[in-house]
Parts: sequence; structure tokens; C-alpha cells
Amino acid sequence: MGSHSRRILHAGNWKVWVLRGFQKLVQWNARGGEHIPVQTSMYLAASASAEFFADIFLCPMESVKVRIQTTPGWEQTLKAGAPRIWREEGINGFYKGLAPLWARQIPYTMMKFACFERTVEMLYKYVVPKPRSDCNKSEQLMVTFVAGYIAGVFCAIVSHPADSVVSKLNAMEGGGVSQAIKELG
Repeated sequence: MGSHSRRILHAGNWKVWVLRGFQKLVQWNARGGEHIPVQTSMYLAASASAEFFADIFLCPMESVKVRIQTTPGWEQTLKAGAPRIWREEGINGFYKGLAPLWARQIPYTMMKFACFERTVEMLYKYVVPKPRSDCNKSEQLMVTFVAGYIAGVFCAIVSHPADSVVSKLNAMEGGGVSQAIKELG
């Protein structure tokens, strides 16, 4: 597995861990310590919170990755790219794309978790002819796959505009969000 794949896997695991922690905390505190069922608003709050913090750690690597992908002749590794950004732009070079990254990733993650969880519930309620507890592992995997596919389609729709801004912003020398949006048209 390449370093990019490991980074994505690590960031994804971290987000899921934080998401589940926030879900449990929100569930517990919502009724003064009484356990309540997870509602869509809890999925949304937990996923947004998890993504907010995950992006703070992800942003420097995202900045280097986008420059490697979009700037011909630029450095080709994180090890070479990070010191170059630090030398040329300082800490701002790593975090100038944080707000647009949040604009892309927070709605994406909210859609991913809420849509996935609700789709799983609907599939078991309306499509699968038996309760989840009676399904074997293959049937549960198929429901998970279908729900993930459906959630992925909605995620792409929600995150594409902000993704374009993040990519443009990180590829630009200087400038800000408004300039990136103007250049995109």
C-alpha cells in the first residue's frame, strides 16, 4: 500500500473513531445521561465535529498533495514538498486551504454518514425481507455495499464545487478563496 493510501486510510479511521465517540457523547448527554436512539441530527453533528478536527491534521498533507498533482515540475514527495512549502510560505502555506477544505469535507462527511446510516435503515425496513439480526454476513455486506454506493453518489454531488475551489487554491501562487473562485468562473 502506498503512502497516499495509508494516509487516507489513517485519516478515515480517525474520523470514524471520532464520529462514533461524538455519537455516544451526544446520545448520552441529549437526555441528561439517558440513552436515546441516534437521530439524523446526531449523525450530522457527530460527523461534522469529527471532520472539523480531522481536517486540521489533514490540511498540510492535502496542500502538498494538490501541489504535486497540479504543478508541473514541483516536488514529487511529501518529504520534499512539505519543507519547500514551509520555506517559501511558512505555516500559512499549509493552512491557506483550510476553510475551503472544511467547506468541501464537512458537508461531504455529514452526507456520507447520515445518508449511509439512513439508507441502511431503509434497506432493512423496505427491501430486505427479514430483520438485520436474521441476516447472514453476506447479506449484511450487500446492504452495506449498496448503502455505501448510494451515499457516495450523494457525497460527490455535495462536495464537488468546494473540491474545485480547494484544488485551485492550493495550485495558485498566493491569492485567496475569492480569487480562486473568480478564476474557476
